[in-house]
Amino acid sequence: MSSNNYQVIARKWRPQTFADVVGQDHVVRTLRNAIARNRIAHAYLFVGPRGTGKTSTARIFAKALNCTDGPNADFDPADPVVKAIADGSSMDVIEIDGASNNSVDQIRDLRDDVRYAPTQGKFKVYIIDEVHMLSNQAFNALLKTLEEPPEHVKFVFATTDVQKVLPTIISRCQRFDLKPIPAKLIIERLRKIAVEEGINVNDEALACIARMADGGMRDAQSIFDQMISFCGTDITEPDVLDVYGLVSADRIAALAGALASGNHQSLVAIVEECDAAGRDLVRLLTDLQVIVREALLDAIAKGGSTDKLGGVPLTTEQVTRMLDALREGEAGVKLGLSDKINFEVALLKAVEASRARAIDSLIKELTALTAECADVAPGDEKKKT
Repeated sequence: MSSNNYQVIARKWRPQTFADVVGQDHVVRTLRNAIARNRIAHAYLFVGPRGTGKTSTARIFAKALNCTDGPNADFDPADPVVKAIADGSSMDVIEIDGASNNSVDQIRDLRDDVRYAPTQGKFKVYIIDEVHMLSNQAFNALLKTLEEPPEHVKFVFATTDVQKVLPTIISRCQRFDLKPIPAKLIIERLRKIAVEEGINVNDEALACIARMADGGMRDAQSIFDQMISFCGTDITEPDVLDVYGLVSADRIAALAGALASGNHQSLVAIVEECDAAGRDLVRLLTDLQVIVREALLDAIAKGGSTDKLGGVPLTTEQVTRMLDALREGEAGVKLGLSDKINFEVALLKAVEASRARAIDSLIKELTALTAECADVAPGDEKKKT
Protein backbone atom coordinates (compact mmCIF):
# COMPACT_ATOMS: atom_id res chain seq x y z
CA MET A 1 0.00 0.00 0.00
CA SER A 2 1.36 3.39 -0.94
CA SER A 3 1.92 6.03 1.69
CA ASN A 4 -0.66 8.27 0.00
CA ASN A 5 -3.41 5.77 0.81
CA TYR A 6 -2.43 5.31 4.44
CA GLN A 7 -5.07 6.12 7.03
CA VAL A 8 -4.47 6.28 10.74
CA ILE A 9 -6.32 3.64 12.73
CA ALA A 10 -8.59 6.20 14.42
CA ARG A 11 -9.96 7.20 10.99
CA LYS A 12 -9.86 3.80 9.37
CA TRP A 13 -11.79 2.18 12.21
CA ARG A 14 -14.18 5.05 12.89
CA PRO A 15 -17.73 3.73 13.51
CA GLN A 16 -19.77 3.71 10.31
CA THR A 17 -23.04 2.21 11.59
CA PHE A 18 -24.92 2.10 14.87
CA ALA A 19 -23.61 -1.44 15.40
CA ASP A 20 -20.04 -0.11 15.39
CA VAL A 21 -20.60 2.36 18.24
CA VAL A 22 -18.97 1.05 21.41
CA GLY A 23 -20.01 1.80 24.97
CA GLN A 24 -22.93 4.13 24.20
CA ASP A 25 -25.82 1.68 24.08
CA HIS A 26 -28.27 4.11 25.70
CA VAL A 27 -27.70 6.68 22.96
CA VAL A 28 -27.85 4.16 20.11
CA ARG A 29 -31.03 2.58 21.44
CA THR A 30 -32.81 5.93 21.80
CA LEU A 31 -31.84 7.10 18.31
CA ARG A 32 -32.82 3.80 16.72
CA ASN A 33 -36.20 3.86 18.45
CA ALA A 34 -36.78 7.48 17.46
CA ILE A 35 -36.18 6.57 13.80
CA ALA A 36 -38.33 3.42 13.97
CA ARG A 37 -41.25 5.26 15.60
CA ASN A 38 -40.89 8.41 13.51
CA ARG A 39 -40.25 10.57 16.57
CA ILE A 40 -37.25 12.42 15.20
CA ALA A 41 -36.57 15.68 17.03
CA HIS A 42 -35.35 18.80 15.28
CA ALA A 43 -32.24 19.28 17.48
CA TYR A 44 -29.92 16.99 19.44
CA LEU A 45 -27.06 17.78 21.81
CA PHE A 46 -24.32 15.20 22.36
CA VAL A 47 -22.28 15.82 25.49
CA GLY A 48 -19.22 13.87 26.61
CA PRO A 49 -15.43 13.65 26.94
CA ARG A 50 -13.18 13.61 23.90
CA GLY A 51 -13.04 10.46 21.81
CA THR A 52 -16.27 8.91 23.07
CA GLY A 53 -18.12 9.01 19.73
CA LYS A 54 -20.08 12.27 19.65
CA THR A 55 -19.28 13.33 16.08
CA SER A 56 -19.24 9.74 14.80
CA THR A 57 -22.71 9.12 16.25
CA ALA A 58 -23.93 12.37 14.68
CA ARG A 59 -22.69 11.25 11.25
CA ILE A 60 -24.27 7.82 11.63
CA PHE A 61 -27.55 9.48 12.61
CA ALA A 62 -27.33 11.66 9.49
CA LYS A 63 -26.76 8.55 7.37
CA ALA A 64 -29.82 6.88 8.89
CA LEU A 65 -31.95 9.94 8.13
CA ASN A 66 -30.80 10.44 4.54
CA CYS A 67 -30.16 6.92 3.26
CA THR A 68 -31.98 5.89 0.08
CA ASP A 69 -34.85 4.09 1.85
CA GLY A 70 -34.62 6.24 4.97
CA PRO A 71 -35.10 7.15 7.60
CA ASN A 72 -33.74 3.70 8.42
CA ALA A 73 -31.48 2.82 11.34
CA ASP A 74 -30.30 -0.36 9.57
CA PHE A 75 -29.03 1.35 6.43
CA ASP A 76 -26.69 -0.20 3.91
CA PRO A 77 -23.12 1.19 4.28
CA ALA A 78 -22.67 0.67 0.51
CA ASP A 79 -25.57 3.00 -0.31
CA PRO A 80 -24.21 5.85 -2.48
CA VAL A 81 -25.89 8.47 -0.30
CA VAL A 82 -24.39 6.91 2.83
CA LYS A 83 -20.96 6.73 1.22
CA ALA A 84 -21.17 10.40 0.24
CA ILE A 85 -21.91 11.34 3.85
CA ALA A 86 -19.01 9.17 5.04
CA ASP A 87 -16.68 10.84 2.51
CA GLY A 88 -17.83 14.31 3.51
CA SER A 89 -19.08 15.08 0.00
CA SER A 90 -22.81 15.16 0.72
CA MET A 91 -24.44 18.53 0.13
CA ASP A 92 -27.15 17.74 2.67
CA VAL A 93 -24.92 17.01 5.68
CA ILE A 94 -23.02 20.12 6.69
CA GLU A 95 -20.35 19.81 9.37
CA ILE A 96 -19.30 23.03 11.07
CA ASP A 97 -16.42 23.56 13.46
CA GLY A 98 -17.76 25.73 16.25
CA ALA A 99 -14.27 26.90 17.19
CA SER A 100 -13.54 28.52 13.80
CA ASN A 101 -17.11 29.45 12.82
CA ASN A 102 -18.24 31.14 16.00
CA SER A 103 -19.14 34.65 14.87
CA VAL A 104 -22.66 36.00 14.67
CA ASP A 105 -22.29 36.71 10.94
CA GLN A 106 -21.46 33.08 10.16
CA ILE A 107 -24.48 31.88 12.14
CA ARG A 108 -26.67 34.39 10.29
CA ASP A 109 -25.45 32.88 7.01
CA LEU A 110 -26.38 29.44 8.34
CA ARG A 111 -29.80 30.77 9.33
CA ASP A 112 -30.34 31.93 5.75
CA ASP A 113 -29.13 28.63 4.26
CA VAL A 114 -31.57 26.44 6.19
CA ARG A 115 -34.44 27.77 4.07
CA TYR A 116 -33.21 25.85 1.02
CA ALA A 117 -34.44 22.29 0.52
CA PRO A 118 -32.03 19.32 0.55
CA THR A 119 -30.57 18.38 -2.82
CA GLN A 120 -30.54 14.59 -2.53
CA GLY A 121 -31.67 13.30 0.86
CA LYS A 122 -34.78 13.94 2.90
CA PHE A 123 -33.15 16.27 5.43
CA LYS A 124 -30.46 18.89 5.69
CA VAL A 125 -28.44 17.92 8.75
CA TYR A 126 -26.20 20.52 10.41
CA ILE A 127 -23.55 19.01 12.67
CA ILE A 128 -21.85 21.67 14.78
CA ASP A 129 -18.84 20.31 16.65
CA GLU A 130 -17.52 22.03 19.80
CA VAL A 131 -20.67 24.10 19.87
CA HIS A 132 -19.67 25.65 23.21
CA MET A 133 -17.14 27.79 21.31
CA LEU A 134 -19.89 29.86 19.72
CA SER A 135 -20.17 33.40 21.02
CA ASN A 136 -23.24 34.50 22.98
CA GLN A 137 -24.29 36.65 20.03
CA ALA A 138 -24.01 33.64 17.71
CA PHE A 139 -26.07 31.53 20.12
CA ASN A 140 -28.75 34.20 20.27
CA ALA A 141 -28.81 34.46 16.47
CA LEU A 142 -29.48 30.72 16.32
CA LEU A 143 -32.25 30.58 18.93
CA LYS A 144 -35.30 31.27 16.76
CA THR A 145 -34.17 28.98 13.95
CA LEU A 146 -33.34 26.26 16.45
CA GLU A 147 -36.76 26.49 18.08
CA GLU A 148 -38.79 26.47 14.86
CA PRO A 149 -36.62 25.15 12.01
CA PRO A 150 -38.04 24.12 8.64
CA GLU A 151 -39.34 20.55 8.47
CA HIS A 152 -36.39 19.45 6.34
CA VAL A 153 -33.68 20.66 8.80
CA LYS A 154 -32.11 18.78 11.71
CA PHE A 155 -29.42 20.09 14.06
CA VAL A 156 -26.89 17.94 15.90
CA PHE A 157 -24.56 19.68 18.34
CA ALA A 158 -21.53 18.13 20.02
CA THR A 159 -19.59 19.54 22.96
CA THR A 160 -17.04 18.56 25.56
CA ASP A 161 -17.98 21.49 27.82
CA VAL A 162 -21.72 21.74 28.17
CA GLN A 163 -21.42 24.32 30.96
CA LYS A 164 -20.54 26.92 28.34
CA VAL A 165 -23.63 26.24 26.23
CA LEU A 166 -26.47 28.65 26.90
CA PRO A 167 -29.40 27.11 28.83
CA THR A 168 -31.75 28.49 26.17
CA ILE A 169 -29.94 26.34 23.58
CA ILE A 170 -29.94 23.23 25.77
CA SER A 171 -33.67 23.56 26.46
CA ARG A 172 -34.38 23.39 22.73
CA CYS A 173 -32.44 20.15 22.22
CA GLN A 174 -32.71 16.52 23.19
CA ARG A 175 -29.60 15.99 25.28
CA PHE A 176 -27.53 12.79 25.25
CA ASP A 177 -24.63 12.31 27.65
CA LEU A 178 -21.97 10.03 26.22
CA LYS A 179 -19.97 8.41 28.98
CA PRO A 180 -16.31 7.37 29.06
CA ILE A 181 -15.90 3.95 27.47
CA PRO A 182 -15.01 1.16 29.94
CA ALA A 183 -11.50 -0.24 29.61
CA LYS A 184 -12.90 -3.72 28.94
CA LEU A 185 -14.72 -2.54 25.80
CA ILE A 186 -11.67 -0.60 24.62
CA ILE A 187 -9.54 -3.72 24.98
CA GLU A 188 -12.06 -5.80 23.02
CA ARG A 189 -12.14 -3.24 20.22
CA LEU A 190 -8.35 -2.97 20.05
CA ARG A 191 -8.05 -6.75 20.01
CA LYS A 192 -10.39 -6.90 17.01
CA ILE A 193 -8.37 -4.22 15.23
CA ALA A 194 -5.14 -6.07 15.99
CA VAL A 195 -6.49 -9.27 14.42
CA GLU A 196 -7.62 -7.43 11.29
CA GLU A 197 -4.34 -5.52 11.00
CA GLY A 198 -2.15 -8.57 11.66
CA ILE A 199 -0.66 -7.23 14.90
CA ASN A 200 0.48 -9.49 17.75
CA VAL A 201 -0.27 -7.77 21.06
CA ASN A 202 -0.81 -9.32 24.49
CA ASP A 203 -3.62 -8.50 26.90
CA GLU A 204 -1.27 -6.71 29.33
CA ALA A 205 -0.21 -4.27 26.61
CA LEU A 206 -3.82 -3.65 25.62
CA ALA A 207 -4.71 -3.02 29.27
CA CYS A 208 -1.94 -0.40 29.48
CA ILE A 209 -3.22 1.31 26.34
CA ALA A 210 -6.78 1.33 27.71
CA ARG A 211 -5.51 2.79 30.98
CA MET A 212 -3.77 5.59 29.10
CA ALA A 213 -6.87 6.35 27.02
CA ASP A 214 -9.00 7.35 30.06
CA GLY A 215 -12.22 6.19 28.46
CA GLY A 216 -11.59 7.65 25.00
CA MET A 217 -11.71 5.18 22.12
CA ARG A 218 -10.03 7.60 19.72
CA ASP A 219 -7.17 8.15 22.16
CA ALA A 220 -6.76 4.39 22.55
CA GLN A 221 -6.62 3.89 18.79
CA SER A 222 -4.10 6.71 18.38
CA ILE A 223 -1.88 5.21 21.08
CA PHE A 224 -2.19 1.79 19.46
CA ASP A 225 -1.23 3.31 16.10
CA GLN A 226 1.86 4.88 17.63
CA MET A 227 2.86 1.60 19.24
CA ILE A 228 2.63 -0.13 15.85
CA SER A 229 4.99 2.49 14.43
CA PHE A 230 7.37 1.94 17.33
CA CYS A 231 7.25 -1.87 17.64
CA GLY A 232 6.07 -3.16 14.29
CA THR A 233 3.80 -6.18 14.40
CA ASP A 234 4.73 -7.37 17.92
CA ILE A 235 3.71 -5.24 20.89
CA THR A 236 4.36 -6.17 24.52
CA GLU A 237 3.59 -4.51 27.85
CA PRO A 238 7.18 -3.30 28.48
CA ASP A 239 7.09 -1.51 25.11
CA VAL A 240 3.98 0.47 26.10
CA LEU A 241 5.41 1.21 29.55
CA ASP A 242 8.66 2.53 28.09
CA VAL A 243 7.10 4.68 25.36
CA TYR A 244 4.54 6.37 27.63
CA GLY A 245 6.38 6.30 30.94
CA LEU A 246 3.77 4.15 32.65
CA VAL A 247 4.30 2.07 35.76
CA SER A 248 3.32 -1.60 35.60
CA ALA A 249 0.20 -2.77 37.42
CA ASP A 250 2.35 -4.89 39.78
CA ARG A 251 4.41 -1.90 40.91
CA ILE A 252 1.28 0.22 41.39
CA ALA A 253 -0.19 -2.54 43.55
CA ALA A 254 3.06 -2.73 45.53
CA LEU A 255 2.97 1.04 46.08
CA ALA A 256 -0.64 0.82 47.24
CA GLY A 257 0.30 -1.97 49.67
CA ALA A 258 3.17 0.09 51.09
CA LEU A 259 0.79 3.02 51.45
CA ALA A 260 -1.73 0.93 53.36
CA SER A 261 0.86 -0.66 55.66
CA GLY A 262 2.65 2.64 56.33
CA ASN A 263 5.97 1.30 55.07
CA HIS A 264 7.84 4.56 54.52
CA GLN A 265 11.05 2.91 53.33
CA SER A 266 9.20 0.91 50.68
CA LEU A 267 7.29 3.98 49.51
CA VAL A 268 10.44 6.01 49.01
CA ALA A 269 12.23 3.09 47.32
CA ILE A 270 9.43 2.52 44.79
CA VAL A 271 9.22 6.23 43.96
CA GLU A 272 13.00 6.36 43.53
CA GLU A 273 12.87 3.34 41.23
CA CYS A 274 10.07 4.82 39.10
CA ASP A 275 11.76 8.21 38.85
CA ALA A 276 15.09 6.65 37.86
CA ALA A 277 13.32 4.70 35.12
CA GLY A 278 11.80 7.92 33.77
CA ARG A 279 8.23 7.04 34.67
CA ASP A 280 5.46 9.64 34.68
CA LEU A 281 4.78 10.36 38.36
CA VAL A 282 1.65 12.37 37.60
CA ARG A 283 0.21 9.38 35.80
CA LEU A 284 1.35 7.11 38.64
CA LEU A 285 -0.56 9.27 41.12
CA THR A 286 -3.68 9.02 38.96
CA ASP A 287 -3.38 5.23 38.70
CA LEU A 288 -2.78 4.97 42.46
CA GLN A 289 -5.94 6.95 43.16
CA VAL A 290 -7.91 4.55 40.98
CA ILE A 291 -6.75 1.60 43.10
CA VAL A 292 -7.47 3.39 46.38
CA ARG A 293 -10.93 4.35 45.11
CA GLU A 294 -11.63 0.70 44.26
CA ALA A 295 -10.64 -0.20 47.82
CA LEU A 296 -12.98 2.50 49.16
CA LEU A 297 -15.89 1.08 47.17
CA ASP A 298 -14.99 -2.39 48.43
CA ALA A 299 -15.00 -1.14 52.03
CA ILE A 300 -18.41 0.45 51.56
CA ALA A 301 -19.81 -2.72 49.99
CA LYS A 302 -18.46 -4.87 52.83
CA GLY A 303 -19.87 -2.72 55.59
CA GLY A 304 -16.90 -0.62 56.63
CA SER A 305 -13.58 -2.37 55.99
CA THR A 306 -11.41 -3.71 53.18
CA ASP A 307 -8.16 -5.58 52.66
CA LYS A 308 -7.75 -4.86 48.94
CA LEU A 309 -4.64 -2.71 49.49
CA GLY A 310 -1.96 -5.31 49.96
CA GLY A 311 -4.03 -7.39 52.37
CA VAL A 312 -3.87 -4.69 55.07
CA PRO A 313 -7.27 -4.23 56.80
CA LEU A 314 -8.47 -0.61 56.59
CA THR A 315 -11.72 1.05 57.58
CA THR A 316 -13.83 3.18 55.25
CA GLU A 317 -12.71 6.27 57.17
CA GLN A 318 -9.03 5.41 56.75
CA VAL A 319 -9.32 4.80 53.01
CA THR A 320 -11.34 7.99 52.56
CA ARG A 321 -8.69 10.05 54.33
CA MET A 322 -5.96 8.39 52.28
CA LEU A 323 -7.73 9.13 49.01
CA ASP A 324 -8.40 12.72 50.06
CA ALA A 325 -4.71 13.28 50.87
CA LEU A 326 -3.68 11.90 47.47
CA ARG A 327 -6.19 14.16 45.76
CA GLU A 328 -4.89 17.20 47.62
CA GLY A 329 -1.36 16.36 46.48
CA GLU A 330 -2.27 16.46 42.77
CA ALA A 331 -1.55 20.14 42.26
CA GLY A 332 1.91 19.91 43.82
CA VAL A 333 2.90 16.93 41.68
CA LYS A 334 1.56 18.48 38.46
CA LEU A 335 2.69 22.07 38.94
CA GLY A 336 5.45 21.97 41.58
CA LEU A 337 9.12 22.52 40.91
CA SER A 338 9.98 18.91 41.81
CA ASP A 339 7.32 16.34 41.02
CA LYS A 340 9.35 13.62 42.76
CA ILE A 341 9.60 15.44 46.09
CA ASN A 342 5.98 16.54 45.97
CA PHE A 343 4.89 13.00 45.13
CA GLU A 344 6.81 11.59 48.09
CA VAL A 345 5.31 14.20 50.39
CA ALA A 346 1.81 13.41 49.09
CA LEU A 347 2.34 9.70 49.81
CA LEU A 348 3.68 10.32 53.32
CA LYS A 349 0.79 12.66 54.08
CA ALA A 350 -1.63 10.01 52.84
CA VAL A 351 -0.09 7.49 55.25
CA GLU A 352 -0.43 9.88 58.19
CA ALA A 353 -3.97 10.84 57.18
CA SER A 354 -5.05 7.21 57.08
CA ARG A 355 -3.86 6.79 60.67
CA ALA A 356 -5.52 9.94 61.99
CA ARG A 357 -8.87 9.79 63.70
CA ALA A 358 -11.73 12.14 63.06
CA ILE A 359 -12.56 14.25 66.11
CA ASP A 360 -16.28 13.51 65.84
CA SER A 361 -15.67 9.74 65.92
CA LEU A 362 -13.47 10.14 69.01
CA ILE A 363 -16.18 12.18 70.70
CA LYS A 364 -18.72 9.45 69.93
CA GLU A 365 -16.45 6.77 71.44
CA LEU A 366 -15.79 8.87 74.56
CA THR A 367 -19.50 9.53 74.91
CA ALA A 368 -20.22 5.81 74.68
CA LEU A 369 -17.57 5.03 77.32
CA THR A 370 -18.95 7.72 79.60
CA ALA A 371 -22.42 6.23 79.26
CA GLU A 372 -21.07 2.77 80.13
CA CYS A 373 -19.31 4.13 83.20
CA ALA A 374 -22.47 5.89 84.31
CA ASP A 375 -24.32 2.57 84.23
CA VAL A 376 -21.83 0.86 86.59
CA ALA A 377 -23.16 0.24 90.12
CA PRO A 378 -21.73 2.62 92.82
CA GLY A 379 -19.97 -0.18 94.71
CA ASP A 380 -18.32 -1.75 91.63
CA GLU A 381 -15.33 0.62 91.47
CA LYS A 382 -13.06 -1.99 89.87
CA LYS A 383 -15.32 -2.36 86.85
CA LYS A 384 -15.67 1.42 86.52
CA THR A 385 -11.88 1.77 86.51
